[in-house]
Amino acid sequence: MAEKPLDSENFFKTACYFEGSLLVVAVVLGWIADIDPFENLHFSEKAMFYGVAGTLPLFVIFVAMQNLQIEAVQQVRKLLLETLGPSMHRYGWADLFILAAIAGLSEEVLFRGVVQPWIEAGWGRSAGLVFSNIIFGLVHAVTPLYAILATLVGIYLGLSLDYGAERNLLTPVIIHAAYDFLAFLVIMRAYKASLSEDKQ
Repeated sequence: MAEKPLDSENFFKTACYFEGSLLVVAVVLGWIADIDPFENLHFSEKAMFYGVAGTLPLFVIFVAMQNLQIEAVQQVRKLLLETLGPSMHRYGWADLFILAAIAGLSEEVLFRGVVQPWIEAGWGRSAGLVFSNIIFGLVHAVTPLYAILATLVGIYLGLSLDYGAERNLLTPVIIHAAYDFLAFLVIMRAYKASLSEDKQ
């Protein structure tokens, strides 16, 4: 059964509100755990460089998976096109950039700024990396494969937190936001191409 498309009229506003609300969740959890969610978020040219460079491998893998003729992969691709495509194609790249930036910041502040260090404090760095990203994968579990892929991407983002021998949340924020933005553009382009094929 095909997934119902998102409400295209209110998609942008609803998505921004939802993603932004994760910052509130991060602050509340941080207060409970006595963790400042923004403690490791600071400007650094090194972190900016690692963020931009770290986006490329994820995006290359994403593009490569678009052409894989594996049923589970095609199911994820179809799901993204059917749920996000009808909404996203109505918006410009600037809107998608804003949404990606909000998602990258809020999800990283929550998962890498609070959940990962919270688990690390009790069980160590490896446990923090693994278990925080199992949670990350579960909240993205639209299909079993998608949950696994999200967990692996989360581990990648968690590792990027310590790139360059400095813990800086800016690196995974940039990777996450830039990757989402590029993925949004690919999805939007693929959806528009499918509309053109349907008209022929």
